[in-house]
Amino acid sequence: MPSSGAGKLRLQDYLPYRLSVASNAVSRLIARAYEHQFGIKNPQWRLLAVLADEGALTQQMLCGRTIMDKVTVMRAAQALLRRRLVKRLPNVEDGRSHRLMLTTAGRRLYDRIVPLALAYEAQLLGGIGRREVVRLERLLRRVEQAAAAESALNHL
Repeated sequence: MPSSGAGKLRLQDYLPYRLSVASNAVSRLIARAYEHQFGIKNPQWRLLAVLADEGALTQQMLCGRTIMDKVTVMRAAQALLRRRLVKRLPNVEDGRSHRLMLTTAGRRLYDRIVPLALAYEAQLLGGIGRREVVRLERLLRRVEQAAAAESALNHL
């Protein structure tokens, strides 16, 4: 139940806190597995996954897709470039920037990680019915949209 008392906040009931704790717990669990088995950190995995899903993107676009800050995206991109998991392509729309694209090695690594990612998802959602999972996904998207809309209003 949300913290809604007159000016009283119960941290354990505060939705932003609960979302953050849940996200951090899941990220930490999965990040340990990715790092142990594949030598890849969570931000690097996010970039690989987005590039595998969407194709070549600029670092600025990656910031928007991953909701990670510029420094985190830059460091993750540099690590992936050093390992030759991504390559730089010219950005025909803006000569001052470049696009990142998965290499064959990056695609192979992504293809090796996906089964582990899906297994973790199945394990985490194992005790939740399919209808509840669909509802949870729908509600999380609504929360994300509300946060994005509020953020856009605050940046005008």
